[in-house]
Amino acid sequence: MSSQTLLELKNVNKVFGENHVLKNIHLTIERGKFITFLGPSGCGKTTLLRSIAGFYTIDEGEIRMDGRVVNDLPPYKRGTPMVFQEYALFPHMTVFDNVAYGLDIQKRPEAEVLQRVKAALDKVKLTGLEERYPHQMSGGQQQRVAMARAIVMNSPIILLDEPLSNLDAKLREEVRVELRNIQMELGLTVIYVTHDQLEALSMSDQIVVFNKGAIDQCGTPHEIYYKPRTAYVADFIGTTNFLDAVVLSADNGTACVSFGHSDQTLTLPTTETLAPGEQVKLCIRPESLRMNQPDAGQFIMNGQVVSSMFQGEKERYFLQAEDGKEWIVDAYDIGEISYRGQVELRAMADKIHLIKLT
Repeated sequence: MSSQTLLELKNVNKVFGENHVLKNIHLTIERGKFITFLGPSGCGKTTLLRSIAGFYTIDEGEIRMDGRVVNDLPPYKRGTPMVFQEYALFPHMTVFDNVAYGLDIQKRPEAEVLQRVKAALDKVKLTGLEERYPHQMSGGQQQRVAMARAIVMNSPIILLDEPLSNLDAKLREEVRVELRNIQMELGLTVIYVTHDQLEALSMSDQIVVFNKGAIDQCGTPHEIYYKPRTAYVADFIGTTNFLDAVVLSADNGTACVSFGHSDQTLTLPTTETLAPGEQVKLCIRPESLRMNQPDAGQFIMNGQVVSSMFQGEKERYFLQAEDGKEWIVDAYDIGEISYRGQVELRAMADKIHLIKLT
């Protein structure tokens, strides 16, 4: 294991009764990275986070921290402070005492506690609020107290379990930026659990997409969004249009595919190993499609506008193709232009992602 590796999971399995919650999880996490566990409710992301923290005991596999197996260590000996969804602040304690709690348990000297708590509160912009109680603070401020309580332990890793879910949309965006800035400034390794795709895309160095207890894909936000390995990932991250296709030939990083009732052909870039006759899916994001623009790409499809939805920065159109298939197209910055009736859809070949079926 390289010195850059902080956390390593090998063949991690967890079973609750007859429910196999974590299935053969293999994952390596480097120091100083913001890692997001992403997926719908019940997919295993929180169970894995709590297993790393030591709140759950795994049934099989290894959890290594700095090269050391920590499977049998209790949470307080793992050095994995956790920020919970409900913050878990002590209501009868001041902000200072909440943040100092872990240090007091360790019986650190009073001067050290004072210095570290002050520094942690400064990092989360709560200086001057040391004597307030949780009920006297907003949700965003309570979230920052919980973050300070984790930071003050000087652990190289912090675990966050959907910490922004109780905040309103505007505050959530502000705190997202603050969290990312704190993480980068302190060089922390953060594992962040969420079901919110926008949070994952905007904050992460790496996203781990969970599907029914297993990892479907791990990659950068750009890789997850533009180069999904499975139809599940493509469909879960944002909105996409799928099209069934058949491989005619494949060579030198490209594949010629046939699609549609008229057997149109298209040559696409791909890193997959494909064979002639193989069934694949084409993934086309709504923002990659253009309407009634003759020079907008090699992919061509005709459709009828069924309805549209104004969303501020864009207009989302819902269309029906000649074969009955539904399409979603996003048109940005079009002003007063409105598409109606029959339209021609186009997309550039390099904007179409090919997904190999397993």
